[in-house]
Amino acid sequence: MSDMDRRSFLGTLTAATILGRRLARAATGDRKIDHIGVQLYSVRGEMQKDFEGTLAKVAAIGYREVEFAGLFHHSPQQVRAMLDHDGLVAVSSHVDYKVLGWDWQTTLEGAKTMGQSFIVCPYLDEKLRNREGLKQVADTFNRAGAESKKAGIQFAYHNHNFEFKTSVGGKLLYDALLEETDPNLVKMEMDLYWITDAGQDPVTYFNRYPGRFPMVHVKDKTKNGKMTEVGSGAIDWKRIFAESDKAGIQHYIVEHDEPKSPFESIQASYTYLRDLRF
Repeated sequence: MSDMDRRSFLGTLTAATILGRRLARAATGDRKIDHIGVQLYSVRGEMQKDFEGTLAKVAAIGYREVEFAGLFHHSPQQVRAMLDHDGLVAVSSHVDYKVLGWDWQTTLEGAKTMGQSFIVCPYLDEKLRNREGLKQVADTFNRAGAESKKAGIQFAYHNHNFEFKTSVGGKLLYDALLEETDPNLVKMEMDLYWITDAGQDPVTYFNRYPGRFPMVHVKDKTKNGKMTEVGSGAIDWKRIFAESDKAGIQHYIVEHDEPKSPFESIQASYTYLRDLRF
């Protein structure tokens, strides 16, 4: 056997072994989530009162990844020092759509300082939810994605439920965004509560657009439609997460928009996801 044939054979064998292990884990239901993060919007009131102390409490719960929704007048350098002190990694941050135009390079520099792998636009104003607006948004996202890529950061968009209730050119807005943006430059941070709230199936999108969903927001939904802590609602997490490889999910980010007790809320969701096997 030549060296080239031997390398080819070993490469094929290794790939087959990895695939076999994945299939075996799926069959026995012993897969677990390695990267559990929290969107700090869930504790925004606490962040405003005690930024550094809140990060420490988040780390004490067990989280190792965080996603920012504002720095509350702290510099990226100050935030990075706090993160390092508490053993936290800033996976991502949410930034307003307007920032993509007038302050993008400064924002990217700050994100790089904090060590982010992703940066996310979380919302589109109603005036942009039409054919003309979609063209503007797609062009802006592709440009922002290309510029963030040069900085070593992946750009993404986070959904609510209106993207699945708004039609643009005969397609749902979410589908149109996926199809009119470059899949290498623009990924999706799928909010699993909001897509479910809109009556859509996340797995359908995983099958239709494989690899486009490196991050997901994980928050649960009761039978009567209320947002609740992960594991205390009606969403079938095992079914959804069983398709994580197809979706391309790398980071599972807990969020609750209006928790009664923020720290208890993110603790309950963390514990459920830490112990979940699928």
